[in-house]
Amino acid sequence: MTISKNDTADSVGAYRTVRRRMLSRAGALILAMCIPFVSAQQPSGSQMTITPAFRDTNLTEIIDAVSQITGKTFIIDPRVRAQVTILSSTPMSPEAFYEAFLSILQVHGFVAVASGNGVVKIIPDANARQMPANDLPGRVSASSDELVTQVITVRNINAAALVPVLRPLVPQYGHLVAYPASNMLIISDRANNVNRMMRIIQRLDQGGDEEIDIIRLEHATAGEIVRVVNNLFSGPAAQGEAPRSAAKLVADDRTNSVLLSGEKAQRLRLKALVTHLDTPLETGGDTQVRYLNYSDAEQIAGKLKEQIIGAAPGAAGAPAAGATDRNAIIWADKQTNALIVTAPPKVMRQVMTIVDKLDIRRAQVLVEAILVEVSTSKAAELGVNWAVVNTDSDGTVPIGTFNQPVGNASIGSIAAAIRDSDSLANSGLPLGLTLGAGRFLDSGTNFAVILRALRGDTASNILQTPSIITLDNEEAEIKVAQEVPFLTGSFTNTGANQGSVNPFQTIQREEVGTILKITPQINEGDSVRLKIEQEDSSVAQGVQGAVDLITNKRTISTSVMVEDGGIIVLGGLISDTVREGESRVPVLGSIPLLGELFKTRNSAKEKRNLMVFIRPTILRDGISAAIETNAKYNVIRDRQMQRRNGRVPLMPGEHQPLLPPIEDLSKYADPTAGTGSPVPGTNPQEQDAPAANSSSPSSP
Repeated sequence: MTISKNDTADSVGAYRTVRRRMLSRAGALILAMCIPFVSAQQPSGSQMTITPAFRDTNLTEIIDAVSQITGKTFIIDPRVRAQVTILSSTPMSPEAFYEAFLSILQVHGFVAVASGNGVVKIIPDANARQMPANDLPGRVSASSDELVTQVITVRNINAAALVPVLRPLVPQYGHLVAYPASNMLIISDRANNVNRMMRIIQRLDQGGDEEIDIIRLEHATAGEIVRVVNNLFSGPAAQGEAPRSAAKLVADDRTNSVLLSGEKAQRLRLKALVTHLDTPLETGGDTQVRYLNYSDAEQIAGKLKEQIIGAAPGAAGAPAAGATDRNAIIWADKQTNALIVTAPPKVMRQVMTIVDKLDIRRAQVLVEAILVEVSTSKAAELGVNWAVVNTDSDGTVPIGTFNQPVGNASIGSIAAAIRDSDSLANSGLPLGLTLGAGRFLDSGTNFAVILRALRGDTASNILQTPSIITLDNEEAEIKVAQEVPFLTGSFTNTGANQGSVNPFQTIQREEVGTILKITPQINEGDSVRLKIEQEDSSVAQGVQGAVDLITNKRTISTSVMVEDGGIIVLGGLISDTVREGESRVPVLGSIPLLGELFKTRNSAKEKRNLMVFIRPTILRDGISAAIETNAKYNVIRDRQMQRRNGRVPLMPGEHQPLLPPIEDLSKYADPTAGTGSPVPGTNPQEQDAPAANSSSPSSP
């Protein structure tokens, strides 16, 4: 403790008494005393300064020292116990020393409550809110730790709404409550924290300057502008982002104006945005020309008219009466495949949005159908024919005969063929193995017997793989067929024209072959819905030369769902047929061994397997389509190259027609390329291929 020269002797004695007490208590308080040199101009009333240095001292001893220095009377609660350390390197006044003492109490959870007449109570801070303190001061210190109770009037916002915001800033022993009747806040805490709370409340309690601005639009539609701006500010603010604007925008369609309310800064910002949006279109006017890349302009124009002007009110999704704009004009230019639209801005945006969704590159689907038919048939016939004839001078009298055709031939037809030399010359004898024996004399009993055996085996293995590419949801058809004539009627007209006859026949031609109709629809993901009509027909074997033809027809009509690149069976037929027949004479044909002379037998077995498969492949872009095209192209080209090694027999120097390499097709499509220049290639036959086939396409 430092005492100036002008201090009275009483003050020096009081100081020495305090010093002796502190030194007698184990040297807990160390006060550095110094007498500074004071110049002649120094006022006579210079204040003493204190430089405290307490190390692990009992709090009650520091309270005793503060009482001696400040002259205050302290009442200490029995619960006030603490070991305190306070060090200072600079001298301080008694008032500053008392503020430091209050800070010590706050650190250790105690508070000094003034109760009048210089008496100060030292109690735990948990009981501070029940004690009277410096209530409602005119000025709250920003650096003091004394207990203060203050009432703050909130003028522009709800006081109760501030309590949950400010409550985390008040310590547990403090008090913060709102009084809704007068919209006030009551705060009880240390002075420095109360001062901070008052400054925060002052910043939050700002009065609004809301007014209403009317913005008259010249080019844009008020309702559309309000929709765009509201969508811009309707979402919640992201983390770390400034709060969204609280301004309000309302459209007045009658005057085409926007009504804007909110704080001044918000109004200015939104007003600038609305003014910027209210600009004329860069294209000029309300007419636009839209060129289409993938869709048909004429088809889309009709649909857009129905959508915009409500030409189809009964259709699903058609707009209600009065909800459309009948001033819109839409028409299509076929030559340029373009849409010409004249409409207000709102309708124009609707039209362009619809066109953007419709005028897109649609995926394609490669559909490969596989028709497999494997059939085998076996037939066998065995039988004996015989005849016994008695020949005499009166004539020929047959005695008995067993004549049953075996393989469409009998003993009678064979005998007639042998007698008739012309029939024999024309291969009138039956096919198969025929063994015979007999006696042929002019008189007596003659006989003849033949043994016929016939076996026939047939097998067929048919594989057809028609394929076709079509756009998504577009029907496609492929036909590989012949037009076969079918006789439907005949007429013979015998007129009076000198008895002449004018016969004629009516013929109807029908397609016989492979016909595939398919409509693919790509679903979300990688699956394809297929509507299929598959027909495979052919003329029955062995009757092609007949007028009345017999056709075999296999037809499938179905709808299936297939994954991209997957194979699914559409249908099929598996049949296994056995036919057995026997012709015999009653009673005689049942006799063992001997009965073989009186019967013929035949048996046939037929087995058929027929299946139809389908495989769709989605081609989403040009690269996928090019890959599939190159694969098919190279298959055909390899087949051509394998045919006689590209040479033409008996014609040296000539080559088989050959497709050019697919990578060189662009040279054929280039009109500037010379027609006589050969296509580069390692095989000389490839260079001559275009010239060898004059029918080869120059631009596939």
